[in-house]
Amino acid sequence: MSEQSVLIGSWCMDAWTRTSITTGETTDALGPSPIGYIAYHRDGRMMATVFRRERLPPKGEGWTMEEKAQLFDDMLAYVASYTLEEDRVVHHVDGSWNPNWQGLLSRPFTLNGDRLVISGAPGIDPITGEEVVYRMEFTKA
Repeated sequence: MSEQSVLIGSWCMDAWTRTSITTGETTDALGPSPIGYIAYHRDGRMMATVFRRERLPPKGEGWTMEEKAQLFDDMLAYVASYTLEEDRVVHHVDGSWNPNWQGLLSRPFTLNGDRLVISGAPGIDPITGEEVVYRMEFTKA
């Protein structure tokens, strides 16, 4: 069994919070109960997609620039290869909805049965520009 095999599979997001480094306040990153998955594959590839549960409703005509910006801010998506380094999963990002994420995203993680928590690394919130620590909780799908 390879070291990476512990993460193989699809993981359904249960919660995603952000804690401000400046204030210590913890809030939901994309609102309560986001819709999201992270998947790790045997070939060393991974993908992550998360959406705010309460997004703009469907409509027949095109989106305004403001609506497009809102839709962009209400999601996250990227593809990468990945490696494990002790208690960290390192995503080697090939492409992302946020170009600032190209390259390496190194995240501490814990795994307990069918529960995966990725948390502990500071980052910059792409919407506010604030330094935060994200905590993502998943259940094996």
